[in-house]
Amino acid sequence: MKRTPLALIAGAIIALLTVPAQATIIDDWSTVKAPAPPALQSVTVDPATTALLVLDFVKQTCSGPRCTAAVPNVAKIVQAARAAHVPLIYSYTFTSTLADTLPPVAPLGGEPAVQSGPDKFLGTDLAQILTQKGIKTVVVMGMSAQGAVLYTASHAALGGLTVVVPVDAMPSEVPYAEQYVVWALANAPRLSANIKLTSSDKLTF
Repeated sequence: MKRTPLALIAGAIIALLTVPAQATIIDDWSTVKAPAPPALQSVTVDPATTALLVLDFVKQTCSGPRCTAAVPNVAKIVQAARAAHVPLIYSYTFTSTLADTLPPVAPLGGEPAVQSGPDKFLGTDLAQILTQKGIKTVVVMGMSAQGAVLYTASHAALGGLTVVVPVDAMPSEVPYAEQYVVWALANAPRLSANIKLTSSDKLTF
């Protein structure tokens, strides 16, 4: 017996309703195993064409244990960069001022700073500052990993700059945020080609 169009449609609907729902990442969340960590590189940068970005290490955001533990690493990199005459560029959040930067990593007079959201290129003259200084490489460190570091490093890398990220100078409120940012920077298309992951003891100016 020939089936009518209405019967065919009804059959298709019934077939769709009986197909098991496909699992989403939310369903699989507890079963996902973290991949192996990427290897950190020993990196030597050229002081003449490198800038150090010190992002949002202000008292309003850097008050938790992970950020507090990272501050000595940040200070070590700041001191090494200044000794090599590498320009430092600071940022601070919309709820802070530059004066709120933590004393161990605070700017000296005359070092430029921008105020912005997570991406420090948006709505600021950061790109212009880097261009005027002839910068080809930026070392990015900041609070927090999933905010200032992820978005600023990504913007810089997509714009053609070489980006160096010390993983012990990009704290967050929780370890997972640091982990997923490291994975993204190491694996995301186009980003990974321009990003080098390192640490404070593997970075030389």
